[in-house]
Amino acid sequence: MKINVIYNKEIKGYEKILEEVQNALASNKAEFESFDIREMKQFGSFTLVIGGDGTLLRACSFYAQYNIPVLGINFGRLGFLSQARVSNINEVISSVLKGEYSIEERLMLASENSVALNDFVIKGCIPSRTSKFYLEINGKFVCDYIADGLIISTPTGSTAYGLSAGGPVLHPTLNAIVIVPICPHTLNVRPLVVPSDENITVKTSDKLLSVSPDGGECRNIEQISIQIAPYKAKLAFLNNDSFYSVLRNKLHWGISPDKGI
Repeated sequence: MKINVIYNKEIKGYEKILEEVQNALASNKAEFESFDIREMKQFGSFTLVIGGDGTLLRACSFYAQYNIPVLGINFGRLGFLSQARVSNINEVISSVLKGEYSIEERLMLASENSVALNDFVIKGCIPSRTSKFYLEINGKFVCDYIADGLIISTPTGSTAYGLSAGGPVLHPTLNAIVIVPICPHTLNVRPLVVPSDENITVKTSDKLLSVSPDGGECRNIEQISIQIAPYKAKLAFLNNDSFYSVLRNKLHWGISPDKGI
C-alpha cells in the first residue's frame, strides 16, 4: 500500500508527530510520501492527515477527486472528523496496513472551481453590517434574507458552523443540503433542508458576495450557484463508533448535567 501523509506546517509541534508517523510507516516497510497541506499530490491509494478538522477538510476536498480514502490523526482541538489519536500512532498504522478500517462516503458541494465537504459560507462584502440576500432554487425565487450571511451546508457540515448558527443536525450519510441564515434580522426565518439534487443560487443587493468554502480563503463574486459535487469524499474510520456516539462524546449531545450543578 502506498500512502500519502499530509501535515500542516502552521500547527505548532507538527514535526514530532510527522516523524512518528513516518517512522511507523518505515518500520512496517510501507511506501509513503509526505506533503504539506498547501502542496498536496496524488501518490498513494490511502491518505493519512495529521492535524485538526480544517486540515482534514482540505485534504478530503483534494483526494476525493481521486477516490482516495482519508483518515485523520487528530492534532487539533475538537477533531470531530478525525477518529485516530496521536497517542496510538503505531496501532493506527498497523490497522491501516492490514485494511482494518471502514469507509463512509460523504456528499460534497461544488461551485465553479471550489468544492466543500462542510459548507460554503456566504456573507456581504461589508462584514460589519447585515446584508440582503436573495435565495433561488432551480432558478425559482424562494425568499430573501436580511442577515449576516448564509451557510449552505452538507449533512457532514451540519455539525459545524451551521450548528452554531442554529441549524439542524443531519446524519452525515443523508442526501440533503441545509440552508442556514446567520443572525437573520427577523423572528420568522428558519433553516431549510432541501434534496441534494437542487441547484441553489444566492444573490445580494450589495455589489459583491464574500464566499468561503470550508473556512478557506474568501473570494468576492456577484452571485454564487451551488450544487452537489460530481464525486464524494471518502472518510476512513478505525472503530465502529456510531455518529450518535460521536455527538455524545465530542459535542456532549443529550448528556444530562451532573447532579448538584
